[in-house]
Amino acid sequence: MGALVSLISALASGEAMAALHRARTTAILYGLAAVFALCGVGFLIGAAYIWLAARYGPLANSLGFGIGFLVLAGLVLVIHKLTTSMRGRRRARRRQADMTALGVTAALALLPALAKSKGGLGAVIAPALAVVAYAIYRENAKSNPPKPDPEDLP
Repeated sequence: MGALVSLISALASGEAMAALHRARTTAILYGLAAVFALCGVGFLIGAAYIWLAARYGPLANSLGFGIGFLVLAGLVLVIHKLTTSMRGRRRARRRQADMTALGVTAALALLPALAKSKGGLGAVIAPALAVVAYAIYRENAKSNPPKPDPEDLP
């Protein structure tokens, strides 16, 4: 039995090492492709600059390219801000749903043990009433804006 476990673990670890090697090779190749693509884009921008400079003059062309890249930078920042806030809200909803599911699961798991205990039904009803009262309080309380997540900060 021990030899079989040893053989299976060796096979699994060898497969894991092979997968890690393939992933590392793929990451390096994608990195090189990205560098070459960025060089190609840079040369295309340079060619466009030369062509437009011959047409409109170097000063007007430099101003146009500068303003264009600043507008693109602003658009990237605005899109990032919008998607970050959407992701934060989605993460908060998911956290709330997970905590609710965890609480319900814990309550259902403890219910038989609490029902058999000395306190009996009173030990079950008092926390349930507290949970219901807290839910009513949260529903009627004013909602404050959520604090930013540390992951969302630049």
